[in-house]
Amino acid sequence: MREKLSRLNELSQKIKAGGGEEKIKKQHASNKLTARERIDLLLDPGSFMEVDLFAGEEDMEALKNPGQGVVTGYGTVDGRVVCLFAQDFTVAGGTLSGHHAGKICKVMDMAVKVGAPFIGLNDSGGARIQEGVEALDGYGRIFYRNTMASGVIPQISAIMGPCAGGAVYSPALTDFVFMVDKSSKMFITGPQVVRAVMGEDISAEELGGARTHSEKSGVCHFTADSDAHCLQLIRKLLSYLPSNNGEEPPQEKAREYTALIGTSH
Repeated sequence: MREKLSRLNELSQKIKAGGGEEKIKKQHASNKLTARERIDLLLDPGSFMEVDLFAGEEDMEALKNPGQGVVTGYGTVDGRVVCLFAQDFTVAGGTLSGHHAGKICKVMDMAVKVGAPFIGLNDSGGARIQEGVEALDGYGRIFYRNTMASGVIPQISAIMGPCAGGAVYSPALTDFVFMVDKSSKMFITGPQVVRAVMGEDISAEELGGARTHSEKSGVCHFTADSDAHCLQLIRKLLSYLPSNNGEEPPQEKAREYTALIGTSH
């Protein structure tokens, strides 16, 4: 039994290491935190409970895509339960596979069932094209849940890397969208395709950067200076929101707002 538990712990640590040390260094060099670092900053210390760590791993020895490129689970923000996912760009560029989508859908269902806010930390190149229609079906399952949860629980999306295609369709269906200046990109398709189809030269920043979506398209509601700042802003926003449509907003914040209105008059 000790050997089996030791092996289980070893596999857990390998999966939690994501794409490995070199890819984590590249992530940090791009001024981006890893998926697990982001979760640690967003949630109350020690509150994260991971869901489906081993999902989709048919060959535990090979571990081709540790964690399927996404970390899912639940925890607390200021003592209140939230469900979330964080895409891991160090594993297959955070691309979405059938198993990746299944992990996200599971925590979305949990969020609706318990009446908790749902948060998506997006850092993905879109669908994992080698999976073909299975990846596209995965996006369809996520979009359906976005629609069914609308008006029932708060849905918050943070674009924290170069996100394209399906990786931005879902955030556009959510209630609030955050972007990180300079490191976030949000577009249906990239500059290369625009150049090939329309003959127009445009940079990734001009096409889908934080300033473009906060100042022109209106898709982005909040712009942050860094990953850490973005996660801090999400925590602040949650402090003003009820956990679901059956609750009142936090009373302390409601009193602050009432006092502010009184002062303005």
